[in-house]
Amino acid sequence: MLLIRADASVSIGTGHIMRMIALAQAWQDGGGEAVFLCAEITPSLEARLKEEGFLLEKIQASPGSREDLEATSAAIARYGLDSIPVALDGYQFDADFQLGLKKAGCRLLVMDDYGHAAFYHADWVLNQNISAREELYANRSPHTQLLLGTKFALLRREFLKYREWQRQIPQIARKVLVTFGGADPDNVTGKVIEALASLDIEVKVVGGGSNPHLPDLREAVQSLKSQPAKIELVQNPTDMPGLMAWADLAIAAGGSTAWELAFMGLPSLFVILAENQVGIATELESAGFGVCLGKGIDLGKDNLAETVSFHTSNPNFLHAVSDLGRKLVDGPGAQRIVSQIQILRMAA
Repeated sequence: MLLIRADASVSIGTGHIMRMIALAQAWQDGGGEAVFLCAEITPSLEARLKEEGFLLEKIQASPGSREDLEATSAAIARYGLDSIPVALDGYQFDADFQLGLKKAGCRLLVMDDYGHAAFYHADWVLNQNISAREELYANRSPHTQLLLGTKFALLRREFLKYREWQRQIPQIARKVLVTFGGADPDNVTGKVIEALASLDIEVKVVGGGSNPHLPDLREAVQSLKSQPAKIELVQNPTDMPGLMAWADLAIAAGGSTAWELAFMGLPSLFVILAENQVGIATELESAGFGVCLGKGIDLGKDNLAETVSFHTSNPNFLHAVSDLGRKLVDGPGAQRIVSQIQILRMAA
């Protein structure tokens, strides 16, 4: 049994649960069962968990609160397994929350992106980002193991079907995918499609199931039909790797989607939608995988159109970025994490 404590909402986003789905799938593939404990979850993700065959228990508490800790600890006790593994994914879970769960008798994996906690009491700290480094976790228990870097990138099953697939790089990229996660509360998506409308390209825009601006996006796409760009809104898609395989270039948030894009070898332009994405987006650019366009709220229509036009007509950029992406992320990160958990459980 694997317990996963994570949340999703318009403000939190959907990335925490989406990447935990990848871990739960790998656990499931090893013959185990996964239970999601959620204080907040969107209807679309609740349906997704059900489709995947995972159990869902809702916690009636504010995320990260003492009541949340008590409810999560009670779930650990209720499943009654010795040293049950628990995966914790969310910036609201501080050092005290971790310590409380350890006292409840679990083996604890903490998912992290930038060293948000003052101290780490976990058995494992997992940071799948290119910016992951040991110094972020200097304040940790002596027994804590660090799982750092893109070799541990969490990819869902649907992506792993593309491990042997080879991308064909065109001389000019004419198919552009726009994806800013499941929520996009500031509607950066709307700003981007307005900027792309004047280009001679085909655009598929992902509207996540938790996006509060879907009516506005539908209206915007309709109003731009007379423009050169052919723009299609894809609402709450079930085949993201298929969309990434279709595209020649992506404009995406600098979060967990970056590792999916890298695995698919899709050249990308990254937009920062939250502070925790700054390190990921800037270091991806430094490493040569894509370009960081800066913060979404600062994007300018004309500059964005010029940047996209330049990179879609630069085959050297397209080839170099695609090749590097496949080297950064090879696929079985979730399986490697499950193996680490199993090794420690057998040793215990």
